Amino acid sequence: MSGTEFAGLITPEALNAQLGSSNLVVIDIRSPVDGGGKAAYEAGHIPGAVHSDYAADGWRAKVGNAPGMLPPLDHLAALAGRLGVKPHDNVVIVPAGVSATDFAAAARVYWTLKLIGHGQQAILDGGFKAWRADPKRPVETGPSTPKSAGPYPVVMQQRLRSNTDATLVASRSKLATLVDARAASYFEGREKSAEAARAGHIPGAVSRDYTDAFDPANGALKPVGDLQKLFGNVPQGPAISYCNTGHTAALNWFVLSEVLGRDEVALYDGSMTDWTQDPERPVATAATA
Repeated sequence: MSGTEFAGLITPEALNAQLGSSNLVVIDIRSPVDGGGKAAYEAGHIPGAVHSDYAADGWRAKVGNAPGMLPPLDHLAALAGRLGVKPHDNVVIVPAGVSATDFAAAARVYWTLKLIGHGQQAILDGGFKAWRADPKRPVETGPSTPKSAGPYPVVMQQRLRSNTDATLVASRSKLATLVDARAASYFEGREKSAEAARAGHIPGAVSRDYTDAFDPANGALKPVGDLQKLFGNVPQGPAISYCNTGHTAALNWFVLSEVLGRDEVALYDGSMTDWTQDPERPVATAATA
């Protein structure tokens, strides 16, 4: 299976057909908050899957007051290697399939692997919930036993990441569309995250609440047609997805880039908690819009 085919979403049926492949790495990212974490993994998981706690394993790092920044590349290289990921492996990321924020964690892991140069990864559509929906699909129990590899040979794909300077240029120049993944209360400035210094949004941004892309009934993204309508008013051309901490924005990034196939979509991992640390950076609210 080529890298271009093994991207975006994979169905439980397609994953089941791949089980046992020597170049398949299944990463179960269920956390204590979403899906029961390590205990739930040990009670039942996809055969051969390894467990990685999204928070405890450091897929994101706190830098200053911004808690969702990209970790040091040597940390990510070691983490991918510890989980057994090698450059030509097909990686499947398995969320719990219980919430939009749970899917966003899978999307952030997917983005991180793509950012460090890995070419073949997919998210299990519907997560572990969808896997268990068919009792005929196999389930293993017990602790995680990854087949560790050496540190991953990182080849940074910088175009996938936006930093503060690039986001500021985009805000001023309108050369890229800023897409805010947060709820309207955050976008309008009626609410803010604890780490953000100010409430509101980056001037010029459009609001697309990430939860609107997710169907809680089946634990998966909505159908492509619905996603096309949801993001249809986001202008074509470069886009930068952001939120409070670069977590929920990963879901919007995934939809725009990997599902809808748009080019030049970046994730601003620092997002509003990073943006608002400098009082010189502008912030807009519903009152100032």
